[in-house]
Amino acid sequence: MSHDVIVLGGGIAGISAAARLSQGARVLVIEGEEQLGYHSSGRSATFYHFGIGDRTVRALTSFSRPFFEAPPRELSEEPFCTPKPALFVARPDMLQALNELHRDMERFSPDLERIGTQAILDLVPVLKVGNDAIVAGVVDRGGRKLDANALLQAFVRAVKRGGGEVIQGSPALSIRREDSQWHVTTAQGDWRAPVLVNATGAWADKTAALAGVRPLGVSPLRRTIIVFDPPEGVSVADWPFVKSAVNEFYMLPEAGRLLASPVDEVPSGPVDAQPEDYDIALAAYRVEEYTTMPVKRIAHRWAGLRSFTADRIPTAGFSSEAPGFFWLAGQGGYGLQTAPAMAEATASLILGTPWPEGLAELGVMPDDIGPKRLSG
Repeated sequence: MSHDVIVLGGGIAGISAAARLSQGARVLVIEGEEQLGYHSSGRSATFYHFGIGDRTVRALTSFSRPFFEAPPRELSEEPFCTPKPALFVARPDMLQALNELHRDMERFSPDLERIGTQAILDLVPVLKVGNDAIVAGVVDRGGRKLDANALLQAFVRAVKRGGGEVIQGSPALSIRREDSQWHVTTAQGDWRAPVLVNATGAWADKTAALAGVRPLGVSPLRRTIIVFDPPEGVSVADWPFVKSAVNEFYMLPEAGRLLASPVDEVPSGPVDAQPEDYDIALAAYRVEEYTTMPVKRIAHRWAGLRSFTADRIPTAGFSSEAPGFFWLAGQGGYGLQTAPAMAEATASLILGTPWPEGLAELGVMPDDIGPKRLSG
């Protein structure tokens, strides 16, 4: 069956790009798992903030914010996010890192405030402060908790409304280029389109190899999250997202409990990631290192893969060696919060429409995220 574009991968990157492309093309999304967003998209802390990535990532995040707060009415009548501050904290040995982080965030977030230990305790009473513990913080009141499931489902509806299809539980068995078309064979049938979007996350290089395209160099890194109960009688609903100024620890309230991670980056193959005992123990140790809370019982734990290119910038663009093969890969830990921007960039490059003015104003141009920068 013929389409204008085939998108391989039904995570947030693939499905958001497909939704945007559906405004000008007939799109087929092929997801190998039974569930959309099964891997990275479904195992994220789903929090929007400016404390990760470089200038390009922060610009992509900034561009995406209006979409989350006031989405097009055909997608949702409600925002895809809820306000929640982000608090970045530092021990004495992290003050330089906090200063640099504050400086880097200032261009993109208008609501930053440097705070001391009492203000930190007012926000999160269980944090350890003073002496060799936390001595300073920066609070960003522009943080947002994202609704990943609502985003995924809205994008699916948009694809179908545009005349496209979404196929789940059907991994690509073979991919070949023939007669100016990409042919994809799955257990559910054979499909073809002149443009093939590789949005398969940790599997991006394997997908490229299956198609006979040179890998881009996408590295999956495993991250672990634990879920535990706060102290009895303590409400955490109003606590902010908390992250150390260096990549050691973050914590976020979720449905009356707390999520925490040691911000680990463990090299992995493209697999169904599972948490390992050491990383679970490290997460609990970090909670007890940064707070006064003992982790008496871990209610839940999981791991997910965050996939990076060599420069840790998400990639969107056509391969220079394989006509019609489009890379949409390397979203790292910011796939959700940059998805609207990357979808707009993808649509511009594939449909041949003008480059989004908002991205240009923020200093992001096609070469900044294109795969050519990674060649050699």
